[in-house]
Amino acid sequence: MDDARDAGIAVSSVRVVREGRAVVDGVSFSARLGAVTGLLGPNGAGKSSIVKALAGILPYEGNVQILGTIARALDSMARARLVAYVPQQSELRSSLSVAAVVGHGRYAHQIGRVRPNEGDRAAVARALATTETTALAGRLFTTLSHGERQRVLIARALATEARVLLLDEPTSALDVGHALKVYALMRRVAQEGRCVLSVLHPLEDAHDWTDDTVLMDNGRILASGTTAAVFAEGVLGTTFGVRIIPNGALGFRLPSAAP
Repeated sequence: MDDARDAGIAVSSVRVVREGRAVVDGVSFSARLGAVTGLLGPNGAGKSSIVKALAGILPYEGNVQILGTIARALDSMARARLVAYVPQQSELRSSLSVAAVVGHGRYAHQIGRVRPNEGDRAAVARALATTETTALAGRLFTTLSHGERQRVLIARALATEARVLLLDEPTSALDVGHALKVYALMRRVAQEGRCVLSVLHPLEDAHDWTDDTVLMDNGRILASGTTAAVFAEGVLGTTFGVRIIPNGALGFRLPSAAP
């Protein structure tokens, strides 16, 4: 994860202060293109804060590079074309259709245009197809289940055509079936050459679905590297105050997945 040529996003000595306290303190890591990177750590470790800083939502000190470009050198529209953010849940309460919500992902491409063009419509259609939400396009977003809403939010992010995708606990409150669909979607998106950085809580899912892992606690990085290497280190169990039991959990897969 240290080769800058492969980095979708690279973080160097980043510090985030909230309410007078450094919730992220001197963090450095990178997330590769073509890989799913899991951001792990106990509650309060600083995971959501660093993701929001990378998304441009929270101010930070230090250096962030997006696809080799210093983030501070980008205006908001240029940044939005490179990085897309998916929150834990949407605050959207207005009665917009799913197609309209996903279409909002094109705003950074529509400067100076009143109406979407063919490229916008094609990007929205691809995003709906990738997330298997095409059948929901005419539904009101507010009528969807939590799992459906989460996939639509990911579709909105994909519609930006950004190569860096940031997700904050995308499977929070989802049942096992919907969670597996989101994980499989993250994997497909990464295989298309995008960088996927996701805050995750379930350790067994992080083990099964991520390529690389960044482990945080108290605003600092404790370990980073391939998921296999980080999970092999004793620091993971120590950080969470648990003992890792190999093959000790139930396993699940989607019905369409190979045995």
